Amino acid sequence: MTDRSPVGTPSLAGRVDERVGRLIESLIRSHHRRRLRRNGWSATLDTNPDTSVDVAGSPVRGGNGVEIFVDGEDAFAGMLTMIEGAQRSVHIAGWHATPDFQLGRESIPRAVGDALLVAVEHARVRVLLWGGAQLPVIRPTRSDARRARDAFARIPGVSVALDEREYLQHCHHEKLLIVDDQVAFVGGLDMTHLTDDRWDTSRHEPRTSLGWHDAAARLEGPVVSDVAAHFNARWAEVTGEHLPAPHLPQDAGPYGVQFLRTIPENIYGFLPHGEFSILAEYRRALAAAQHLIYLENQFLWAPEIVDILEDKLLHPPGPDFRMILLLPSRPSSGRDTTLGQLSRLVQADLDRRLLPATLQPMAGDSPGTYVHAKVGIVDDRWLTVGSANLNAHSLFNDTEANVTFTDPELVRRTRVRLWAEHLATDDAEGDPARLFDQQWVRIATEQLTRRRDGLSPTHRLCRLEGVSARSDLVLGGLLGLLVDG
Repeated sequence: MTDRSPVGTPSLAGRVDERVGRLIESLIRSHHRRRLRRNGWSATLDTNPDTSVDVAGSPVRGGNGVEIFVDGEDAFAGMLTMIEGAQRSVHIAGWHATPDFQLGRESIPRAVGDALLVAVEHARVRVLLWGGAQLPVIRPTRSDARRARDAFARIPGVSVALDEREYLQHCHHEKLLIVDDQVAFVGGLDMTHLTDDRWDTSRHEPRTSLGWHDAAARLEGPVVSDVAAHFNARWAEVTGEHLPAPHLPQDAGPYGVQFLRTIPENIYGFLPHGEFSILAEYRRALAAAQHLIYLENQFLWAPEIVDILEDKLLHPPGPDFRMILLLPSRPSSGRDTTLGQLSRLVQADLDRRLLPATLQPMAGDSPGTYVHAKVGIVDDRWLTVGSANLNAHSLFNDTEANVTFTDPELVRRTRVRLWAEHLATDDAEGDPARLFDQQWVRIATEQLTRRRDGLSPTHRLCRLEGVSARSDLVLGGLLGLLVDG
């Protein structure tokens, strides 16, 4: 690797900013550590999380069929097929959903409500949505949620409930679809166009609304029983209706899968001390990385995650180690918080192993493509897909659902699929370090230079603008403490 040019000596204001920012981050860590210790989860933040700690409520289950869907066109088409083919039950849990959202966009569009009308001929349909924001400063508001509830309730045979058990200004963020307790979707896609339309193709062609990059996993086999049991527990807590315990489905494929959750303490009677297994597994996998860390996420706020990324950059495990962070250029909130954390990584990246990147608008493509996916890949040996962002909302305070996979071929195939889309190439095979150096960095740097020179973009991939060693650590850390703590 070529040594990086040293960053200039920070000004007095810059040094003060960094010290105060680090102090605030320390307060966040201490606050979270106290919470986890009180609830029996202190091992989640062990200094050396290399050793796997079995903290998840669900075991690794073998014998599963898995399909990873990238972007909404294919994912929603798969959901539509599942719903309309239901024979016994359709269970939906989401941050928000509306029956008029179109899962199919071909010559005869198919909305969620249309699919449920087909399903209720054979199956019981239950929809569990977040009750909306307590303070109407973000959406969905309580009134948004009630309108959605009433719209679903007007469909004959559909039972719908709102879950209002949450911390102030936190939410139920998981996105689940379970059919017949045999097949499940777990991912980042909500069946809604609230804020923006989640349906998009992997080509991300120009459209009037913001484009949407996302991912979801379709599961079939024993792990579906864990997803179904989780839905049943929440449904019983909210409605009082206790559903039959799901049977363990027969083997449906070769893959081992683990279902992971974030459930804050004191929210549900069925899990009074909560579960923080998404945080635990992210930390374990990232700490074990030897060659590659690839993260697609809406946010990067959590010091508990950034601590490990920083250590990997300061002490690379080998000469081929690389790190790519694909983030939105303009996240829906917390941009200063993300940039504050990224500034730590920029300072630690002494020999150019890190690429913070985004998907920029193409000419005439405004407003561009929003990175909403929650995907983590380590060494082509570990993959997670789900609803959890890398902030304290998702890792400590909201309900979230992820799944993890460790089959090397499945992980590699998923990475190649994602990289082919972002690099706009039919060939994303080969050594990840070589692709990082020769394609990711070259393309992203060229596009940032063109943007700064006022030239039109020639590629969607771009270095994340505004990331430097001088980003505001104080503001980033303070917002993290006030909003996430």
